Amino acid sequence: MIKTLANQTELTKGHNLNSIVENNFKKVNLKLLIVPIVILLFFICFFLFSMEGSFVNTYVESQKDLFLNLNHLLSIYPNLEYNISYLGDALVLFPFVFIFLFLTPKLWEAILTSSLITLITCAILKSFFAVPRPAAMIDMSTFTIMGRPNILHTSLPSGHAMTAFMVITILLYAFMPKKKASKILWSVILITVGLVIAFSRVAVGAHYPVDTIIGCTIGYSIAIFGVKINTKLNWLYWMKNRKFYPIIMLILSIWAYLVIMKLIKHNMVIFYLSLLALIATFVVIVNKYAKTIKA
Repeated sequence: MIKTLANQTELTKGHNLNSIVENNFKKVNLKLLIVPIVILLFFICFFLFSMEGSFVNTYVESQKDLFLNLNHLLSIYPNLEYNISYLGDALVLFPFVFIFLFLTPKLWEAILTSSLITLITCAILKSFFAVPRPAAMIDMSTFTIMGRPNILHTSLPSGHAMTAFMVITILLYAFMPKKKASKILWSVILITVGLVIAFSRVAVGAHYPVDTIIGCTIGYSIAIFGVKINTKLNWLYWMKNRKFYPIIMLILSIWAYLVIMKLIKHNMVIFYLSLLALIATFVVIVNKYAKTIKA
């Protein structure tokens, strides 16, 4: 009897959290796209009116000094920035929010939908603009580079910035507080975290400043669309049913293997933290599934 009541209380808490996310997502509207649209239009107009020669040369030369200055300023602690920059990698970032898979399926509906759109959009834009990375255009001895120098023509936009800001934006609106003061504080904290992750790509010498700004802007916009698309859908609701937990455990196990491979290759703190987050989620799910079997 006590176990049954405990399980019901647990389910109610999960349902309440998912309801909070659903209600918050219903408040998200397309007016939130006004600011990102203005930002994108500003950059389009700026490069159109200042273009001298090819777009690539104009794009790089117009922010070369800014890139060098920011890279020098932000790379004071290069190892820290290198770790932070990996939070723009879905493989590393997602484990920190995997705990919500069975607590708030609505959150993950938005994340998975937005991730797919982000992946496609990023690939198309990188191919369309074909802007060379800083290491391919600027003397590598003049700035800090962490990791292997990337000389591919895949600079615009920053995929890491898009991914990080997409997830940050979904979390921002999913758990938006009701009180105005709390809303402001919550928004400032999450947006700051997103910008820190995004500009770490400049710090490690992988992207130009505008790459990250446009990446953040597009990531934010995609997240809004991802939330709106899933407002009336419930295609991940089955994840709250514990008989499907073995499927989630299998996914987490495969994910952990991939993170471990990264860890073995790079041996960085961020991979250990990502792996710990995965293990924590796995333990919680195993515990919940074990209770179901006993019941």
